[in-house]
Amino acid sequence: MRLRTLLSGLLVVMMAPLGLGGAERLSMQVSPSVAFAPADLVVRTTVEADTRNRAIAITAESDDFYRSSVVPLDGEHAPRTSQFRFRSLPGGVYTVIAVLKDANDEPIAQARREIKVVAVNER
Repeated sequence: MRLRTLLSGLLVVMMAPLGLGGAERLSMQVSPSVAFAPADLVVRTTVEADTRNRAIAITAESDDFYRSSVVPLDGEHAPRTSQFRFRSLPGGVYTVIAVLKDANDEPIAQARREIKVVAVNER
């Protein structure tokens, strides 16, 4: 029972956004959290307006698959929300990471989610 409680607590901590410069600087939602392959994932990020915001990088990675996207941002004039779509992902457990970067390509904030895409056996 203690192990289950400990693992549940660790999972909650790992699923929380990891802000390097404030808890609300970057947030991310990924939908769906579980899907059947081939799956389309929608990633929505929200960033706090700041002059340092110059890019947001999104990656979706499993043991057998990798896809990424980078969008430039115009500091405090950039839209607060951005939406990314990863299409036709094969089965696997994916780590989806959003990284907010400054003009020197250094990370300002990061958010991470785990997503499961279930492979369907074809006959």
